[in-house]
Amino acid sequence: MIKVGILGAAGYTGGELIRLLINHPEAEIVFANSESNAGNKVADVHEGLLGDTELEFSAEMPFDKVDVVFFCFGHGKSEAFLKEHTIPANVKIIDLAQDFRIAAPTHDYVYGLPEIHKEAVKNCMHLANPGCFATCVQLGLLPLAKAGLLQHDVAVNAITGSTGAGQKPGATTHFSWRNNNMSVYKVFTHQHLHEICQSLNELRPAAAPAVIDTLEQQPTEKDITIDFIPYRGDFARGIFCTEVVKFNDEEGSATNPTAQQLAQLYKDFYQDAAFTHYADKAIDLKQVVNTNKALVHVDKFGNKAVITCMIDNLLKGAVGQAVQNMNLMFGIDETAGLKLKPAAF
Repeated sequence: MIKVGILGAAGYTGGELIRLLINHPEAEIVFANSESNAGNKVADVHEGLLGDTELEFSAEMPFDKVDVVFFCFGHGKSEAFLKEHTIPANVKIIDLAQDFRIAAPTHDYVYGLPEIHKEAVKNCMHLANPGCFATCVQLGLLPLAKAGLLQHDVAVNAITGSTGAGQKPGATTHFSWRNNNMSVYKVFTHQHLHEICQSLNELRPAAAPAVIDTLEQQPTEKDITIDFIPYRGDFARGIFCTEVVKFNDEEGSATNPTAQQLAQLYKDFYQDAAFTHYADKAIDLKQVVNTNKALVHVDKFGNKAVITCMIDNLLKGAVGQAVQNMNLMFGIDETAGLKLKPAAF
């Protein structure tokens, strides 16, 4: 059995992670840390777990008794925690925050998007789990990046559920504000652009234009930017993303594939992916909610393609992908504990 410790266990991601792991055939939760809830039953905070577990939150962090630790912290807290605490070198770390997602000589964290980094994930000790928006946006664009078909700026619109804002109430998360409402935020400046551009550039052919992060650089005429507009939706969970990509030349040329060629490109790219699937017809958010699946569909309109991609932000966009990565890191079935089914209606 894989012995697991969870830090930041009282938030939405902590609760979802506990829900997955108490039903995982090869994992056992040794501790679920939350200083503010220490001694309280997990089901008293995560009430959907009532009857499923008698686990209690702990103030203790016995790292010597676990094989892996999940960091379910807010952004910026993982790096600070590691400066104040020592985790044994033989204990694996899976960080759900953004602290280590960008490659740097100062850390050895592997960016854990299994669709492109499966072998690196299998061999790493420290893993940075991708962001929810970043996962969805990337899965829609990666096949095009690898084929060198990103030649122009990409327009991205994505709507996320209220759980994406975390469990702590805020001005834009209260039901009375969020219900029957939509709004945009962090237009062109969302922090997930860093990791999106990193992955797209990693896959693109050497001769293809660079995809740049406008948070860090000023684009030149040859650069490609991701014009990302995030929306707050009036639903609890899920991300619905549309992406518009423009091609060059006549349809059927090397730089302007037909609809059939595009569909085959995506099917080939994701043929070995455990949870990412290409759909031949239009897709709906309910098909992925409460699952670790990502669904992708492409429509072609002249020299433009519209890619639709969707995930559950708490699962494939967070802890579901984190458990998928844990499975890979420990050499067990990639889908263990993740064969979840969407609601029937």
